[in-house]
Amino acid sequence: MSMLRNPSTKYSPFPQVPLVDRQWPSRTITAPPRWLSTDLRDGNQAIVDPMDAHKKRRFFDLLIEVGVKEIEVGFPSAAATEFDFISDLVQSGRVPEDVLVQVLTQSREDLIRTSFASLAGARAAIVHLYNAVSPAWREVVFGMTKDQVREIAVNGAKIMRDEAGKQPDTDWHFQYSPETFSTAELDYSLEVCEAVMNVLAPTPDHPIILNLPATVEAATPNIYADQVEYFIRNLHNRDSAVISLHTHNDRGTGVAAAELALMAGADRVEGCLFGNGERTGNCCLVTIALNMYTQGIDPALDFSDIDRVIETVEYCNALPVHQRHPYGGELVYTAFSGSHQDAIKKGFAALETQNDPHWRVPYLPIDPADLGRSYEAVIRVNSQSGKGGFAWVLEQDRGLKLPKRMQADFSPHVQRMADKLGRELNAADIWDAFKTAYHVHTEDKHFQLVDYEERRASDGTRLFTGTIAVEGQEQTVSGRGNGLISSVLTTVEDAFGLSLEVVDYTEHALTSGRDSRAAAYLECRTADGKVIWGCGIDEDVATASVRAVLSAANSGIGPA
Repeated sequence: MSMLRNPSTKYSPFPQVPLVDRQWPSRTITAPPRWLSTDLRDGNQAIVDPMDAHKKRRFFDLLIEVGVKEIEVGFPSAAATEFDFISDLVQSGRVPEDVLVQVLTQSREDLIRTSFASLAGARAAIVHLYNAVSPAWREVVFGMTKDQVREIAVNGAKIMRDEAGKQPDTDWHFQYSPETFSTAELDYSLEVCEAVMNVLAPTPDHPIILNLPATVEAATPNIYADQVEYFIRNLHNRDSAVISLHTHNDRGTGVAAAELALMAGADRVEGCLFGNGERTGNCCLVTIALNMYTQGIDPALDFSDIDRVIETVEYCNALPVHQRHPYGGELVYTAFSGSHQDAIKKGFAALETQNDPHWRVPYLPIDPADLGRSYEAVIRVNSQSGKGGFAWVLEQDRGLKLPKRMQADFSPHVQRMADKLGRELNAADIWDAFKTAYHVHTEDKHFQLVDYEERRASDGTRLFTGTIAVEGQEQTVSGRGNGLISSVLTTVEDAFGLSLEVVDYTEHALTSGRDSRAAAYLECRTADGKVIWGCGIDEDVATASVRAVLSAANSGIGPA
């Protein structure tokens, strides 16, 4: 067998940035950036069937509701449908006064003029000019020198300046991207950007947006942060420029690269909801915004109804949001593992007793309720789950707070059901298993309470008199004890020959209010040392305890 060729020999390591005194590693993000959504342009260009006008309007309205203040609405020179959508959006008055729309154009005269025409009548708008500057594009795609590529950018900037002058009633903002910045020479990117600034003459009061795209993610995110810090530190008239980021996700670190670049001094982030975009996608605005939220920073974006956001995005893009997508995925707040479930359950219990509002629940970096998710979906049960999982489900669904030793007793019943069904167990499955295991609210039980009364004897003991159906045949029975439970145990032993010793007893209300019901749990030991459990549920706590004794007795006469 011949040796396989090593494909890694085709590639070279990405060069380091000459930044020996980098500052970004010691910084933290303390405030949200300016956000720009590219869903209607970059995201739209990356889906199999581009959005029609109806879907683009629906997506635009969603972005407004979420709180995005800058939206790249399209590439007007790409097609008549794009031009018409942008023009209609501007003319219809759908753009709020505090929102800036943006269009993208290559640095070509006809395309720039078309872009300005699509925005005719706008109160304010951003025109985003770009041309690629890296060696691969200069040499392989264009066959141009550095001077020729820089001249493309300068000529485009001049046309932008002149076209803006023809529509003086619009508050024009200019953005320039040295496309392929992430793989270009840093000093050359600076040279081109400063040449564009010389034409457009930005000021601190009216700055240019310089967007630094990781068009293709080619290195670890710290390299991108180095590139951004180097660019910022060496840019003339830094106070007249807003530094914007547009990261892609080829290496799976688009969000990380944007976060580190913010630490490096950037002011603005471009991206898409749930990371849609070319190849592996853009920076996910949901993820980076909610990452900030978990650090105590208000991202100024509202994802409090994240399921409705997902519904709209999936409808407009015809692409599913992955079940494991950070924050938004269907399963990201769900634990199947037993140890995870136990930790989460304890975390929620601790929240009820702590005296401060800080979120400290293991495995849940964010409170699902903050995103409109319910706690009921946090813990779900399958064959991998432990006792904490089904205990949580029973508590959330039925209000039952099983004692720990009862959880261990019930666990094999749940495991058998999960193995038999071969799927995730829902709340109804677990409730059915519990009712069967402890003869709760089931007709096929040996001992079934029909009626009873209790009274105190002259010697202080309690007298239990009742009717119990045995295999459907009613019998009148009675017994005496120190309390209600002991009198019922005596009755069971005297009438049916089953001796049970109480090991532990607990009870609690299932709900609050006048119509509250109670649950009682009884741990018993049989004459031969077997530990069995019983559970009783009733509107009356005393009756619940009687039912718990009979539940244990039913378990004591044979396997559940």
